[in-house]
Amino acid sequence: QVQVVESGGGLVQAGGSLRLSCTASGSVFSINLMGWYRQAPGKEREFVARISLIGSTNYADSVKGRFAISRDNARNTIYLQMNSLKPEDTGVYYCNVVTSRGQYWGKGIQVTVSS
Repeated sequence: QVQVVESGGGLVQAGGSLRLSCTASGSVFSINLMGWYRQAPGKEREFVARISLIGSTNYADSVKGRFAISRDNARNTIYLQMNSLKPEDTGVYYCNVVTSRGQYWGKGIQVTVSS
């Protein structure tokens, strides 16, 4: 089992920045990918960014150039630096951890961007 805990959300004005953190614990020896998804009110959950064990990254087109994902393997932690935030970035952000035995989700953390 893997436990996933997110932190760092909050309220920010458009154009501002936030940094999210996600830490995995438990059976962390089998982690392959870690990433972020988000869900806006009334919408489906969507992919935001992910990072592999060796540091390869992928981003949704909507956040390229504004968000940066990074990883601290020693702490089993990933970060999502979000800059130039827009109201449409508002939603609950979920951390996703993919292991050789399945995938795990955090409970989510609210990010609200005011216009």
